[in-house]
Amino acid sequence: MQISEPYNQKNSLFNTMNRFIGAVNNMDQTVMVPSLLRDVEDVKTAAENAANDSSSDAYYVQDGDMYSSYVLLKSIRNDIEWGVLQGDERCKEKPATAAVAVAAGGEGNEDGEDNDLEKQFHFHLKGLHAVLSKLTCKANTLTSRYKEEIGCGN
Repeated sequence: MQISEPYNQKNSLFNTMNRFIGAVNNMDQTVMVPSLLRDVEDVKTAAENAANDSSSDAYYVQDGDMYSSYVLLKSIRNDIEWGVLQGDERCKEKPATAAVAVAAGGEGNEDGEDNDLEKQFHFHLKGLHAVLSKLTCKANTLTSRYKEEIGCGN
């Protein structure tokens, strides 16, 4: 049956999302006292930033401590599972901003954009896949570091 085939593909978006959500769930179950992460510096990211001297990973680290990463990962997981606007009052607070954003999208460019929809889709799909893979590694690293900090051997 064709429906089950995409789930068996290693690089499918569904599998990437499931790996990320599983890693964050594991992190969430392991980290019993998140406040312990406040003083733990993200050593890997700090070393990379010192070596590269670039700000390309700034979204990845946030404040540079593991607690910020923990909060970020949980937030992204919730957005994936429940939708970006779930529990958010963004639409109610700023309805004019959404209307301006739609208008700024440029309705005059629809013909040109329709031709590039497939390219745009593939570009964003590759980007989403890459970001989710990095975030999965980040969740696994955070879980390992937390276990080291509390002295857990596993």
